[in-house]
Order: sequence, then structure tokens, then C-alpha cells
Amino acid sequence: MSDLSKRILTNETRNRVGETVKISGWVHKIRYLSKITFLLLRDRKGIIQCILENEWLHFKVENESIVEIIGDVVESKKQKLGVEIHAKNIRIINKSQGDIPFEINQSEIKAGMDHVLNYRTLSLRHEKSQAVFNIQSVISHLFGEFFTSHGFTRIFTPKIVSQGAEGGANVFTLDYFGKNAYLAQSPQFYKQMMVSSGFERVFEIGQVFRAEEHHSSRHLNEYVSLDVEIGFVEDVHEIMNWETELLKYMFTNVNLQCKDELEKLGVKLPLITEIPKITLKEAQNILWNKYQKSSPEGDLNGEGEKLIGEYMKEKYNSEFVFITNYPNATRPMYTLPSKNSDLTESFDLLYKGMEITSGGLRIHEFEMLINSFSNKGLNPDDFTSYIETFKYGVPPHGGFAIGLERLTANLIGVANVREATAFPRDIQRLIP
Repeated sequence: MSDLSKRILTNETRNRVGETVKISGWVHKIRYLSKITFLLLRDRKGIIQCILENEWLHFKVENESIVEIIGDVVESKKQKLGVEIHAKNIRIINKSQGDIPFEINQSEIKAGMDHVLNYRTLSLRHEKSQAVFNIQSVISHLFGEFFTSHGFTRIFTPKIVSQGAEGGANVFTLDYFGKNAYLAQSPQFYKQMMVSSGFERVFEIGQVFRAEEHHSSRHLNEYVSLDVEIGFVEDVHEIMNWETELLKYMFTNVNLQCKDELEKLGVKLPLITEIPKITLKEAQNILWNKYQKSSPEGDLNGEGEKLIGEYMKEKYNSEFVFITNYPNATRPMYTLPSKNSDLTESFDLLYKGMEITSGGLRIHEFEMLINSFSNKGLNPDDFTSYIETFKYGVPPHGGFAIGLERLTANLIGVANVREATAFPRDIQRLIP
């Protein structure tokens, strides 16, 4: 006899054959036959079939109600778990009220994106949604685990700031006790300041905010950024090598730790070996020569990224590609210029034809940084607390940032980044 004062989870019933146990969760589905009733109970670890007979044969309950069931664990080779519960007692903890906006117990939610997001706490109960965010949780954990194991320090930087880290107008303004303040576009300045403070290697997992009026399937106004900054680096290839090793580690361990979730989503992750590198100019030439597509000055557009992704998959069998050597004109003021050219020591990483990373080397010399701000039309006096850091000996350094939602969306193969965002914030959505 088990301790019936303690609830166990569905996956723990495998090892309890012959015992009486207590489980609790949501009613996933209930089906009535003439002599038996089948109730599927769902908790955070899965779904188990419960057999209702005798006095429980006509037990009435709505789908998505919360119930507690005490019953015997019986072996059943027909069930995925290998067991089922023969109920001895059932208690309704909380009854589901009213009509459910869409069914959770189907293979897919049959509703439009807006409807799904309007009832987000309900749609998140679907097993595929649960799989997505379990994988995202593991990705975030692996990111921190990888860098911690290499001697990096996790940092926590302000999200209310006096200036945007990238200049321009794409910042959210708020009143800060009578003064203008902004929501952080990036922890970039603070990452560099922590490197210069002697920590040398730092990372952060945190929200960033972009006041961009996009209506696309790939943009959010608030997202989670996985940020890294590394001191005493030799060149930009060292930064790209760090990211390559990180992604190898992530993909290998997601495959190991998320087998059930990947199976539910029908996803197979490739093993990453090396990631090809091409310059922006080479990418633009490929787009023109192969696809007759022009590119924006000093950049790629969404269509160009997608076509380059297809090209790299076809030619190199790689879902990833580093695009390097962006011009100074299209990169932020802290980006290190290349010697004797108007290019920079910078890169983007495309995954399945979508940018998931920007990175590169940063300016570490005081006078060069002052000039870079001025050349970008920015007043260095507005960034004094950041720029003064560079008066006191800052090592050569660089880093990168990965958008967690974009990485997750591409990994699981969904077209809209909102499917990989628990509560999206975009130009139209401020709730739930």
C-alpha cells in the first residue's frame, strides 16, 4: 500500500504495479460505454488511462476539470505507460466552467493564432505546446550550463536604462520619476562593462525590448536574449567557434534530454559538426547570380536570408551559416572596424534561413569609441557612464546574442515565433 497522503505523477505509476496510489490532474477525455468508463487523466508528466466501474461507472465530469483519483495500478500492455489505474475513489477538486474555446485532447488545436493566444493558458495545456516549452527550458538551461562549465560568470543587468544600446529610435520610453528612461534593447553595454570590471567572461539570460512596428511571423517586441561576452579574444573567428561549440552542446543534449518531446513534435535534430562561413558580399552575389534577387545596401532581407538558408542546405547540407564582414554603416557604434576597410569584424548566424544571432568584436580603445559614436551621429556625452569605462584599460573582447524564441521556433520547425513564446508581446498584443 502506498502513502495515499502523497500524490504521485503519471510517469511514476510504471513502478507501482499492484499498489494503490493517488494521482491528480486534468480530465483530458472521458468516454462512457455500457459497462465501463474510460477517463484519461493528464498531469505535467503525461496522460494515464483510468478505468471507472461499478459505483463510478456513471461518474460525470467536464473535460479540463481537476480531479483526484485513488486506485490500483494494473499492468496493461495496450497502454503507452504499460499501466492503467482502476479507480476506487474519485474527487472533483475544481470543475471546469462553461464551454471550452477549443479542444485540448485533439492531435492539433483547431483554432487560429489569435484565438489560441487569447486563451493562452488553455492552449498551453496541449501536449505539443507543453513539449515546445519543455524543450525551450532545456535550451536555456544548457546555455547556462555550457558557459558556466567554461568559467563564465552569469550576470544580471538593468532593464531600465538611460539610453538605448544601439542608438536610434527603436526604444520604449517611460517616465522615471520625471526623467526619460528606456527599456533595454540589449544588455550590450553592461556585458562589456562587466568584462572590463575583471570578470572577463560573462553571460546573461534575460528579456530585451524593441519598439519596432513589425507585423511579421519572426518579430517580437519583447523576447529573451541569450547573451555572451568574452574578454581577451584574438579574432572574430574565436567568437564564432564559441557559438559553434555551444550549438553542438545544445543540440546533442536536447536530443538526449527531450526524446519524448521531440517525438511528440515529430522533430529530428541533426548533429552539428562545423558551420560554414561566407561573407555578406558572397551571400549577396549568390542571391543575385543564382536567384536574381537584389539585397538591401549592406544587409540581407528576410527573403534573402531564406534563400541563403536553402542554398547552404543544398550545397553544404548545413542548416546553419555564418554571414561575416558587415559594413560599418549597418552595424552598431560599438562594433570593431576591420583594418583598412569600411567593413567590421562582425557576423550574423542564420538557422534555417532566419537570423538567430548577431555578434562580433567590440571597440576596446577609448578614442576609437568616441570617434565611432560621433561618426554615427550620436553625442558621446549622452553615453558617459559607458564610454568612461574605456579610459581604464579594457581588453580586446567580443560576443554574441541568440534570440531564444527564434532558436526554439526553428528547432521545432514552426513558422511563427509566437508559437515558441508563452505570452507574446507584439505591436498588437499586450494581454494575456
